[in-house]
Amino acid sequence: MKLYLIRHGQTDWNVAGKIQGSTDIPLNDTGRRQAACLAKGMESRPVKKVFTSTLSRAYETGLAIGESQNVPVEKIEGLEEVGYGVWEGMTMDEIREKYPRELELWYNSPVDVAPPQGEKQSQVYERCGRALETILAQAGGDAAVVSHGATVVFLLEYLLRDNPRDEEDIIVGNASISTIDYDPEKKRFTLTQMNDRTHLEE
Repeated sequence: MKLYLIRHGQTDWNVAGKIQGSTDIPLNDTGRRQAACLAKGMESRPVKKVFTSTLSRAYETGLAIGESQNVPVEKIEGLEEVGYGVWEGMTMDEIREKYPRELELWYNSPVDVAPPQGEKQSQVYERCGRALETILAQAGGDAAVVSHGATVVFLLEYLLRDNPRDEEDIIVGNASISTIDYDPEKKRFTLTQMNDRTHLEE
């Protein structure tokens, strides 16, 4: 079984460098083109079902795959982007200026410290785990999972928790595909491709 972990297409806030988090920002024109290219790129990766975050930018991206492959698209609670609370809609420069102390605390201990009115990393990890267990129970075969930049990293960390890797910063681009192979007998997940965006090349 394969899981294709996908980040949504571009939004205006991505371009502006604003923190989106749980704010429901739609795809922009480039993002919609990326979703169409992504659907084309997924033709060689047929799936039984597409699961997406409840946020519109992820759902619209997933819908392009579902319509291309004529498979169901289902929103799953728990796949949403990290909640950044009052920082949402701000750039990092603005956050550094207005919330320097809170930002320092969060950088030093993101697992246990949340942005003001936001989520701790431990909370995100837990909800990602619940969402993935639901997906594995319902997928019925290979599946696409469309989520968000930070959340895809948490999904990868959850799936690969028994397969340690070197510490490194993971960054996945808009409309990227990261592929996980799952052996249900051994209950083992293996990362076989990270951040593939070749389908976006002109």
